[in-house]
Amino acid sequence: EDDIMTMMRSFQLANKHQRLSSLLLLLPTAARALSTTSSSSPTIINHLLHRPHLTHSYYALRHGQSLANVAKIISSDPQISTVQHGLSEVGQEQATLAGRIFAKQYLNDASSSSKNDNYKGVAIFSSDFTRARETATLVTQQLHNQQIPIYTNDIVLETRLRERYFGELNGGPDDQYQKVWDVDCTNPNHDEFGVEAANCVLERTTRLVTELDELLSSSTASTTSSSGGEEEQKWKVVLVAHGDVLQIMQTGFLRHEDAARHRSLEHLETATIRELILN
Repeated sequence: EDDIMTMMRSFQLANKHQRLSSLLLLLPTAARALSTTSSSSPTIINHLLHRPHLTHSYYALRHGQSLANVAKIISSDPQISTVQHGLSEVGQEQATLAGRIFAKQYLNDASSSSKNDNYKGVAIFSSDFTRARETATLVTQQLHNQQIPIYTNDIVLETRLRERYFGELNGGPDDQYQKVWDVDCTNPNHDEFGVEAANCVLERTTRLVTELDELLSSSTASTTSSSGGEEEQKWKVVLVAHGDVLQIMQTGFLRHEDAARHRSLEHLETATIRELILN
């Protein structure tokens, strides 16, 4: 009987060793499979980085002077900024002037024989924050006054153009921005103070641009050029947003791999329009 019990224990121990050996053999295979899965789907930060070209022309427009600018406070909370902190009187004048200038430029380009681009009109996409929405509305009014065609005949609100969220600094003095920017340049993925990472802003804004380019292309028809060939009608696309968002978006058009250098670019003043050219 003792011999039988000894044989059974030996058999059970051998089975345990065999199962352990099988598991150890499977570990490298599982590790390789996991590695392959992660490397096959890398996170995209700049959706314009390898984009060969864009069909339409893009312009950044920072909102006019806002009541938050006047009060020198940070306004980045959607629950507050979509209903408060609209344009000051100066900001309204700035936005109206920006609209006049852009309308004049559009008409000059349309009448110039040296311009080969066939534009269908202007598409205006705006952050839904009050200061950006009011800016976009005033610019649109100036374009309407000159009978320039507007995509959907109105502004289109887009949450991906909202101001970068500044976390616990929101509502505080605007000289606190520098604390965030100092870290951005060494770590654009940081979320110190609860802020939205600069790379997250780069990802959402460049993804928006690529989606808009496809959306607007599907809404236009080709026309016959003077040379007899077909050419696609284009839109001039105005993106109305905020200082940090537009600084970061510009790094996308410059094909930077991340948003670390956004503060090294030329500052975009309030109610200023700047053409965005894919580098």
